[in-house]
Amino acid sequence: MNVFVRNKDKYMSKTIMAFGDSLTWGTNPVAGGRHDYHDRWPSVLEAGLGATHRVVAEGLGGRTSAFDDRTAAFDRNGARALPMLLATHSPLDLVIIMLGANDLKPYISPTVDGAFAGMSRLIEIVRCFPYNWGMTPPKIMIVSPPHFCMRSDNQGPQSGRIVEHSHLLASGYRAIAEAQNCAFFDAAQVAKASDVDGVHLDAANTRAIGAALIEPVRKLLA
Repeated sequence: MNVFVRNKDKYMSKTIMAFGDSLTWGTNPVAGGRHDYHDRWPSVLEAGLGATHRVVAEGLGGRTSAFDDRTAAFDRNGARALPMLLATHSPLDLVIIMLGANDLKPYISPTVDGAFAGMSRLIEIVRCFPYNWGMTPPKIMIVSPPHFCMRSDNQGPQSGRIVEHSHLLASGYRAIAEAQNCAFFDAAQVAKASDVDGVHLDAANTRAIGAALIEPVRKLLA
């Protein structure tokens, strides 16, 4: 059994964990509920990568990078959930982290710096986790989420978030990725939020993220 784990690359099987919030879970702002399985970006990514790649979707609505949300009925702190998920799904070749949209709720973090600190903490967790049986830490890709937008009724984004704050995430995440030797992708370049709530994505924009990640992920894992 251990021989297989330690020599996983020779079997060309790659396992990726998509760690995120409702944008990864697939919240549907138009119809309500959840996007169909084939419309969620981790599903699109897995289909595009082919049979030798498996994408494990670990999205949770309201998840923050590293902050408690006492208004919720369940634990939304990503830093607390990540170690358990690393143990659950190991061995992993890549962890894709797309978080920060919930950090920007004004009652979670007063400034965008909270999201930057939280993302740095998540990278540290992935790198320092005590992997078993000769497993090595997976590669990391940081994905900056699409920008918020004003709602169709001219109200601001859901939960009091501010559009301008979302525009600051990409540059900060890019700097963190460069400093920590992680891959980076800016999802705002390929997807935009729905004006229904100013935060979540319709099916086409959700699929667009998965499609855009196919080649960067394939190159990263080559």
